[in-house]
Amino acid sequence: MKSLLLILSFCVTVFPFTRIEFAQNSAPPPTSSVQASSSKPKHGGKIEAKYDGFAGETIIALKKMRITCEAFKGMQSALRDACVSFAVSLHCPGQQLDYVRYAKLSLIVETKDWQKRHPLDERDLTIVADGVRFRLGTMSLVGQDVENDRLVDVMREVLEVTVPYKTFLSIARAETVGMRLGKTEFELKDKNMEALRDLASRIKQ
Repeated sequence: MKSLLLILSFCVTVFPFTRIEFAQNSAPPPTSSVQASSSKPKHGGKIEAKYDGFAGETIIALKKMRITCEAFKGMQSALRDACVSFAVSLHCPGQQLDYVRYAKLSLIVETKDWQKRHPLDERDLTIVADGVRFRLGTMSLVGQDVENDRLVDVMREVLEVTVPYKTFLSIARAETVGMRLGKTEFELKDKNMEALRDLASRIKQ
């Protein structure tokens, strides 16, 4: 009987400390991977990738990003009191990011003056990247509506053009990029160029 009590007393005394020691020696879960995935790009743009099952393609896109709300070049510019943003998408056939079939460039114009819409003859887009000129043709009107911003109606116009992937790469790798939409000229900012380079880097080549 004394032997049994001695064994039980030994178990109660030793095993709890054994469990506590195991818990204290357990390593905490790593946090570096979580911190890395939550980091945001310095350029401030937003890049997303998704698969479109209906079109059978993977689209990786730089979402709408502001270029400027400042005064525009060109004496005949219709955009003196407007804001211009852009968006770019790369279209890859199938579920892969190794080959890009084509790119799309969108320009979003926002102004309080409805009369400053771009008629068909004012939609030709030319881009100059490090002195090399790319005539991308007439942009298509894909959207035109009015939004209320702080109790003021703002007209929004969305224009789009398809761009060869090689042309996109030439633009993204340039140091300076200027655009002319109709009679209006403007330049991409440093953060815009950083976002384009970030987008280009997402393709596995």
